[in-house]
Amino acid sequence: MSPSEISTYLKQTHDRVFEHNRAWAEEQRQKDPEFFTKLSAGQTPEYLWIGCSDSRIPAEQITGLKPGEAFVHRNIANLVVNNDLNVMSVINYAVRHLQVKHIVVCGHYGCGGVKAAMTPKDLGLLNPWLRNIRDVYRLHEKELDGIEGEAALYDRLVELSVVEQCRNVIKTAAVQQSYAKNQFPVVHGWVFGFEDGLLKDLKVDHESMLHGIQKIYNLTE
Repeated sequence: MSPSEISTYLKQTHDRVFEHNRAWAEEQRQKDPEFFTKLSAGQTPEYLWIGCSDSRIPAEQITGLKPGEAFVHRNIANLVVNNDLNVMSVINYAVRHLQVKHIVVCGHYGCGGVKAAMTPKDLGLLNPWLRNIRDVYRLHEKELDGIEGEAALYDRLVELSVVEQCRNVIKTAAVQQSYAKNQFPVVHGWVFGFEDGLLKDLKVDHESMLHGIQKIYNLTE
């Protein structure tokens, strides 16, 4: 493409977003004249969604949740890292101020971040971030080494990473203290599949996981 063609293309893709926005806003007004009045009044989401930044997994669309029903945080490979102030701030705000009832950590099969983590090469700035996935492999090395086939291995690593991120969520003071007082939020681990568009519930046992970590990570006082 020539420079002028690239410029035209970029303008068209940019303008398309605003066209869609105007159409969406009008559609909401047609359905409910008070939609934006209610939306501007504040938020009381039931869910905190911690997902991957992958552009193919829009949380609200795949779950049917409406605007105002999910507080959303996304990062590469849906990691919950204790020294990442972004995700820690999101969890703290969602739990202590919005009082969400559910926290969902949602990964997806075919995750590029998981595959990159297992690539034996220097990935620069990504190294410290993806090391968290390598640590998951280390924790479950015996099981993973026994899996035949690369696709099956990566799928299982995706699941195990989601479970470990759920454990990291439960380790936080905000979640422990809120659960002790209110019996919520409850933490869930899900995985999205591109091949069928369905969510798989990994059946994370919040109560059992909480008891399992509190010998070392108890922050309820």
